[in-house]
Amino acid sequence: MTAGGDRPLVAPPEVREEVGAEKNGSVKLKVLDEAEEKFTGLNKEELLRVAGTPGWVRTRWALLLVFWLGWLGMLVGAVLILLQAPGCRELPATSWWNEGPLYQIGNIQAFTDMHNLKAKIFYTYAEDNQKRYPFMVPFSFMEGLEQKMNSLSQLKVKGLVVGPIHVAPPDEAISLRFEEISPDAGNLDQFKGVIQAARRKGISVVLDLTPNYQGSSGPWFSSNSVTNVAERLKSALVFWLNEGVDGIQLSGVEQLANMVPSLWADIRAIIHNGMDKDPKSEVVAVFFRVLLGITESSSAENVSALLSSTGVDLLISNVLTSGDPDPTRFAETIQHLYSNHSQTKLAWSLGGRVEGHLASLVNQAHVKLYQLLLLTLPGTPVFSYGDEIGLMDGEEQTEQLSFRKFFCSVTELRAKQRSLLYGDFLLLSNSSSSLVYLRVWDQNDRYLAAFNWGAEEEAVLQMNNPGLPRHAAVALSTNRSALPEGSSVDLMNLRLGPGQAALIKLPYTG
Repeated sequence: MTAGGDRPLVAPPEVREEVGAEKNGSVKLKVLDEAEEKFTGLNKEELLRVAGTPGWVRTRWALLLVFWLGWLGMLVGAVLILLQAPGCRELPATSWWNEGPLYQIGNIQAFTDMHNLKAKIFYTYAEDNQKRYPFMVPFSFMEGLEQKMNSLSQLKVKGLVVGPIHVAPPDEAISLRFEEISPDAGNLDQFKGVIQAARRKGISVVLDLTPNYQGSSGPWFSSNSVTNVAERLKSALVFWLNEGVDGIQLSGVEQLANMVPSLWADIRAIIHNGMDKDPKSEVVAVFFRVLLGITESSSAENVSALLSSTGVDLLISNVLTSGDPDPTRFAETIQHLYSNHSQTKLAWSLGGRVEGHLASLVNQAHVKLYQLLLLTLPGTPVFSYGDEIGLMDGEEQTEQLSFRKFFCSVTELRAKQRSLLYGDFLLLSNSSSSLVYLRVWDQNDRYLAAFNWGAEEEAVLQMNNPGLPRHAAVALSTNRSALPEGSSVDLMNLRLGPGQAALIKLPYTG
């Protein structure tokens, strides 16, 4: 084939190569590779050159300005929030005896018998089940005390009041020996062991040094002997404080304060001005010691006057004990003492070494009610040994776990909640059979305590105080089947069964 002449048509070299490669019906195609370009970014010099352009400079300054303006805005907002928010109320100055219950063990023989009875029951049970235990050796008073420290710690007890345990033949002032422990109670080394065991659990030990505690002529013997006994007490105080006790309890303080005021001032100074080692530190410092007074008075006015005149730290009285249960009288008594004294000076108790156990003084069905009352009033609750289990005088009663469990629940809540420890007391209502009050502290949950002493009738309480919510949750109740913990109640229609009490939580809402 020719084109434009006799010259044959000639294919380009590339085509000739591809055609020549054809063999047996197959064609080999050659794909031409193209060089791949790789992006390596800008080098240092290029970056600096770009960063220095006016556009990027303006952008950087704008972002920096936005950052600092935002930071300053947040700072100003935080300061404004702090300035506008209500300040936290400063906690009151308190001492160790204001931080939890006091636990009195005054009847040495009864306490020892109770512990030996428990040991006997345990030993008999072990023998019946053919378990091998050493022969039962009866506990001494001091051994029983030392073994009780774990239990007292669980009860959130802050002070153990022991005795009297000194040698004091009834109505014989001449035979009084303050610095000698009665053989029935133990010896000095054992007592030191009790103090050490207590301090390991954060419990302070108070010693009752009432002179004539076994006699019938009064706690200070006769009037003629008061001066002599008070002088001897001064040296005994120095002795026992040096041995490590954290305070002293005395009965009949009004007699001493009125008859020998100068000696009474000396006694107070010895107790309050002592130096000691803080058990949590090796540094010698002032360690506050308590002076507890006991009076037989049941009048709120008299007790208030004695608190002012005697200068005791706490005064244990019969203001809640005398007469039949009367919520109206309770309300008036509590309000009078609270209005005239700091709650750090108030002590509340039912029973004692002379009066007996709480469960023997009140209706057995009201034991939990009174436990809740004592533990939620403004001040320091004081209990006798066995009150936490509903122990009654003269009975060989095994431990009632329901009483103790409820007692522990209240003391544990009290230890955690500032409203119950330090809170203001607000009386909401009272009648011949019911009492309701509120405990409030600053920006903390509030607690409403309600009690029904009625033996047969249900109490219907209507809390129409404008500062209270319509509904709230039960924190604790003496009858969990009727008012389970956590259940919601209507404060405009709060129903308490006969002998029932409840502690109701009102959350802080700002």
